[in-house]
Amino acid sequence: METVMVHAAEAYPVYIGGGLLDRCGELAARHSNGRCAVICDDTVCGLYGPRVCRSLEAVGLSPVLYAFPAGEQHKTLSTYGAILGFLAENHITRSDCVIALGGGVTGDMAGFAAATYQRGIDFIQLPTTFLAASDASVGGKTAVDLPAGKNLAGAFWQPRAVICDTDTFATLPESAFQDGAAETLKHGLIADGELFRFLMNEDMHRHIDAVVRRNVEIKAAVVAEDEREQGRRKLLNFGHTLGHAIEKCSGYRVSHGHAVATGMVLAARAAEALGYGGQGTLKAVLAACERYDLPTACPYSAGELYAAAIGDKKRSGGYIDVVVLREVGRAETVRLDLEGLREFTEAAL
Repeated sequence: METVMVHAAEAYPVYIGGGLLDRCGELAARHSNGRCAVICDDTVCGLYGPRVCRSLEAVGLSPVLYAFPAGEQHKTLSTYGAILGFLAENHITRSDCVIALGGGVTGDMAGFAAATYQRGIDFIQLPTTFLAASDASVGGKTAVDLPAGKNLAGAFWQPRAVICDTDTFATLPESAFQDGAAETLKHGLIADGELFRFLMNEDMHRHIDAVVRRNVEIKAAVVAEDEREQGRRKLLNFGHTLGHAIEKCSGYRVSHGHAVATGMVLAARAAEALGYGGQGTLKAVLAACERYDLPTACPYSAGELYAAAIGDKKRSGGYIDVVVLREVGRAETVRLDLEGLREFTEAAL
């Protein structure tokens, strides 16, 4: 097991390694001594729910288990409300904690429930997907989707700990693993050219613990500097403005990682065309997506993407910050007005 510390307002550890689900009770007990509400979707519940509860029971943490229907389409106020109702019905108190067992959808919703139930209780992340382990479980972003757009209702609420059992990735279909690969490539593209070059020459599957650790180190460094996304943390949104637009246009049938992969291609193309990005960056993004069988073509028009993008939560008044690559390993934000965003979207296609 390896440990990476995230130095947010209150520091917390990210534990990384194989077999950690069977140790999750021991690890969770370092950060909570009350009852635990384990929140997961029905797919993950069948795979890991009882196993996690047995580990928690072994150290006296008294778990209760709640499962909701799997899928981004269920990341709604209705499901969030049902989770809150479950916490209340089971008499979860401020001295207890929520455990988010699963992927990014679960972490976002369970974390938001923890942030708002009784004005905030502790929670622990147990990511079971490469995407959640490498990105979503670290940094304290929690949210649900609204009909108008993705993650529009949420809160910053840091976990007390993250317990990442990399053995759980073995149950993922390849398409789900690719979602994590997209965010991993993003981290290399924006912040670590050496990581990017490693990924272009090695197989992520063969070095998964090291890859997750480097992802977490990059994310932790950014969060430590800018916990609430006022400055540097915005760089983590490379590919996300148009990626979220693709997700929304698809009715969330396109997964987050696949949408972000296409969003990175679109952002690199637009930035090169408009003089914001370094020449050759589009070629690098395309090569990375092709190496990991990620999509590079967008099925939606510029008008459709623009209409979806102007509702993005990163918009501030009449402006939105987009992330562009200056070179592999270095990114910057560019502030666009809405007409500039329209031009950017048209250039992306």
